[in-house]
Amino acid sequence: MTTAPEIPSRHLPPVTYRPMPEAPSFRKVMGPGIVLVAGAVGSGEFLVWPYVASHEGLGLLWAAVLGVCLQFFVNTEVQRYTLATGETAITGFTRLWRPWGLLFATLPLVGFLFPGIAVGAATTLNYAFGVDVLLCAIVGLLLVGVAFSLSPVVYQTLEKFQTVMTAVVLAFLAVATVVCTSLGDWAEAARGVVSVGTLPEAIEPAVFFSALVYAGSGGLGNLAVANWIRDKNWGMGAYVPRIVSPITGAETAAPALGHLFPQDPENIGRFRRWWRLANREQLVLFVGIGVATIVALSVLAHSTVGGARVDEKDLAFVRVEGAVLAERVGDWFGTAFFLVGFCILFSTVIGNLDIAGRVVADVWKVDRLHDSVFWSESKLYLLTVWAQVLIGIAILVLGLEQPLILISISGVIGGLVLFASTALLIRLNRTLPAAIRLRGVRLVMMTATALFYGAFAVHVICTTV
Repeated sequence: MTTAPEIPSRHLPPVTYRPMPEAPSFRKVMGPGIVLVAGAVGSGEFLVWPYVASHEGLGLLWAAVLGVCLQFFVNTEVQRYTLATGETAITGFTRLWRPWGLLFATLPLVGFLFPGIAVGAATTLNYAFGVDVLLCAIVGLLLVGVAFSLSPVVYQTLEKFQTVMTAVVLAFLAVATVVCTSLGDWAEAARGVVSVGTLPEAIEPAVFFSALVYAGSGGLGNLAVANWIRDKNWGMGAYVPRIVSPITGAETAAPALGHLFPQDPENIGRFRRWWRLANREQLVLFVGIGVATIVALSVLAHSTVGGARVDEKDLAFVRVEGAVLAERVGDWFGTAFFLVGFCILFSTVIGNLDIAGRVVADVWKVDRLHDSVFWSESKLYLLTVWAQVLIGIAILVLGLEQPLILISISGVIGGLVLFASTALLIRLNRTLPAAIRLRGVRLVMMTATALFYGAFAVHVICTTV
């Protein structure tokens, strides 16, 4: 097949030309946005933003909306490259400079290795039933590893689970906000959304930056969108092997190197239809559900905890919130809140393990093990997932059990990843053929996003080191 000189091939084999597949209906492409927002709900929406609302009020909601909107542009630019080539954005970064792949597959995992979200999930279950937090967190991590090991096509299992979890969360929030919040709370939330630039004097820079990053996916998750749409056969991703279970699925040892479509009117038209679907899916699912859950959970926390300075080390504000809900509605409703919280956080544990597994497996297979007939991307994925599970358990046994501290660390790292990946996406998507490359308003927004996250990252590092 003829190679495509438009895609850099200095550090990786060149891509070849293949036709762009036809775009399906919107219903059939829905999924990656749900997977992304389901993972984000557990870290930012249920923990970080309600914590901020319980301590600082609702005046910072403008930052949550801003964070989600900025990440919309990052996510869709990640999708642009994968739609056009079938490769992940990190593979594209490796084409620009080979060390980028290994950097993105190692440094961001420092935050993922800390099982802070798993401890948070176990803590909410402890509030409901008094279970042992350490044991529950360890069992949860092991169950995720087993589930991924036995899933014939991992993405399909992930999408189904996260869709159900998101539906449960939205249903509970619809009831809770009607029963337990007031019009005054929502009026204050509306003022917080439009009070752009307002910052409480007492808020710590690292906490605010973590909240800003977690208003969305938090860094590495934004890049993993490429892996998910590839496994859902979006665009040129239809030609790339999917991650399956080496135990129950039919795996292939081929690396996930992509193809470019010929730049003729028919193929460009197909790409543009895919591009419109990708933007619509992210706007409806990621932005719509993301903003709605952040605002609703923040208003609920503000209405129940009411700014009380509870101890953040053991997520006491969540316990107080559940107790108030139990008083207002009934004990069963407080228990339901804790169970929903457990589901939210556990879905994030699942999402984080999957994200790291996909990124590491993709990088090592494409860059270092592309000629191996044994090490498929699927085997590397499971190896990475189980390594995270076992390292997380070791960290728990060593006693690092403070969720918000660990989440803040992950948030700062995620912010640095967002800054670096946004800058690299600008460079990468400017190399695409003229008809499909990043330009115009999109280029302006991506540049502003890179400067925004870069400035905050520098500020946090300077004020905390």
